[in-house]
Amino acid sequence: MAALWRSYQRLMAQHPWKVQILTAGSLVGVGDVISQQLVERRGLSGHRSGRTLKMMAIGFCFVGPVVGGWYQLLDRLIPGTTKMVALKKMALDQGAFAPCFLGCFLAIAGALNGLSAEENWAKIRRDYPDALLTNYYLWPAVQIANFYFIPLNH
Repeated sequence: MAALWRSYQRLMAQHPWKVQILTAGSLVGVGDVISQQLVERRGLSGHRSGRTLKMMAIGFCFVGPVVGGWYQLLDRLIPGTTKMVALKKMALDQGAFAPCFLGCFLAIAGALNGLSAEENWAKIRRDYPDALLTNYYLWPAVQIANFYFIPLNH
């Protein structure tokens, strides 16, 4: 496992943008598989592969590039690695970036699922408040740890 991690770190140092995008798409895909199998309990016969592929596409084409660019900007806006810096980065990330990112994510997912503009807007208005609240249960703590313990390597 350590050798695999070292290989990943080496690739990340050599090709940070590509590796970030591939990592994001892969993680979003794995997250959808986990959601379908453990949360929704679809079983292998009920697994919706098309949904997983759409989620991976969002990860590759939207999440990876946007989040990677945001972290670079955030590191320039608030440089450093202290606990206070991590707290400030989390506050800006969750106060400004997360609400915008979530809205865009929901819009892209709706479009990929074939919703009309009107249907998509109605779904966003319906789902956005709960999705943002759910985001705030988990991501502030994760982001503080992320910004404090995990260096930006590019």
